Amino acid sequence: MKDSLVKRLATLDVRLSELDTLLSDPKVTEDLDQYRKLTKEHADIAPVVALFHQHRQAQADLATAQDMASDPEMRDFADEETRAAKARLEHIEAELQRALLPKDPNDERNIFVEIRAGTGGDESALFAGSLFRMYARFAERNRWQTEILSHSDGEMGGYKEIIFRIEGHGAYSRLKFESGGHRVQRVPETETQGRIHTSACTVAVMPEADDVSDVVINPAEIRIDTFRASGAGGQHINKTDSAVRITHLPTGIVVECQDGRSQHQNKAQALRVLAARIKDKQEQAAHSKIAAERKSLVGSGDRSERIRTYNFPQGRVTDHRINLTLYKIEAIMDGDLFELTDVLMAEHQAEQLAQLGELPA
Repeated sequence: MKDSLVKRLATLDVRLSELDTLLSDPKVTEDLDQYRKLTKEHADIAPVVALFHQHRQAQADLATAQDMASDPEMRDFADEETRAAKARLEHIEAELQRALLPKDPNDERNIFVEIRAGTGGDESALFAGSLFRMYARFAERNRWQTEILSHSDGEMGGYKEIIFRIEGHGAYSRLKFESGGHRVQRVPETETQGRIHTSACTVAVMPEADDVSDVVINPAEIRIDTFRASGAGGQHINKTDSAVRITHLPTGIVVECQDGRSQHQNKAQALRVLAARIKDKQEQAAHSKIAAERKSLVGSGDRSERIRTYNFPQGRVTDHRINLTLYKIEAIMDGDLFELTDVLMAEHQAEQLAQLGELPA
């Protein structure tokens, strides 16, 4: 293992001892916020330090086995112990490298998902509807909750645009690689000659911002307009100016919400989406800077990038970032995204490990 990693682990070992001392002090519990921060840090560090201790023990076992090899009568036993100790060391080092990977602070957050129809007219809107159903079914499989915040219906069905929230543990970690261009190739129901049409939608997945610490929205920098909602929702929704449009003047970001039962509810939802979009814009800028220096296996984060093609005649789904093709389009469109998301997460981790290995010794 590289010296740089050993030094980081030794620093964590010292820090864990400090945390043990701090958490045993009754005065620390008087400040609940500080106590929660320290206990979270302790919970994050403890498993890594435990692996580090196992690594040290495996090194000691290897040294002992190699010393025994000098005794002819113990050579066979020593060789066996040496092989076992080396295998343990290799396994523990791999575990340690994974444990040291930088954690995305947004991974456990709830998410906002925006799907917009692109090229392809009515067929694109229908595809947007298919994508929404796919993500909603995936949420159901994970026992997550889905809530539609705003939508604009397509003339033949589906959506010109739909914004929805998914609430569930690890939602962002599973779906954060879905942002980008999604292309569909299929024969529309309205096509009389059986010709395959190609259309596209864009998907944006954004972590829900923390109301307190993540994004501060200056009331003087937003304009709030109300208007009469359209579409389904019963008589009440069409008789009052309950729909809300919020414009963030510094960035030009515009958010509309009309699916809530009241103007107050739509305003609250719109502010949440606005905060998420501002946070996402900030993170996209930072991500683009990093991606300019290193091309990510799972995409540069550019929302205009085509990431996936759904080919219905051939029954296949291809993710272009990782050159993965799965011939299970019906299952995927029904929300079985586990294989896709597992591979994308694994590829991201592999790239992180490669970068970790490039750190100077």
